[in-house]
Amino acid sequence: LPPPAAFQLPFCQLVNQTVSLEKEGCPRCHPVETTICSGHCITKDPVIKTLFSKVYQHVCTYRDFYHKTFELPDCLPGVDPTVTYPVALSCHCGGCAMDTSDCTFESMQPNSCMKDEPFYY
Repeated sequence: LPPPAAFQLPFCQLVNQTVSLEKEGCPRCHPVETTICSGHCITKDPVIKTLFSKVYQHVCTYRDFYHKTFELPDCLPGVDPTVTYPVALSCHCGGCAMDTSDCTFESMQPNSCMKDEPFYY
């Protein structure tokens, strides 16, 4: 018998990803390559919950990372053109840090752009 679908998913790991950088006052999105954490983490949600049940939902998140700076071109006068984005160095399964991660079930893809204008290179 084939294993359940969850066991066929790749485990939490570093992956190369294109992310879109944009900023209000700068007319275009700019795609950059970075490394992010992506993949499956084992989670637990017991059927019978008691006061002392340990329920956890781990997500694939950064263990070590640094921020890289990029300067967007063609920004309006007075707008700081610099933006920073994270570059993952290592990953682990842990609690979702809402101050640095998108913890929603379905979120925008990292290469999506809020502006309707096409990317340029």
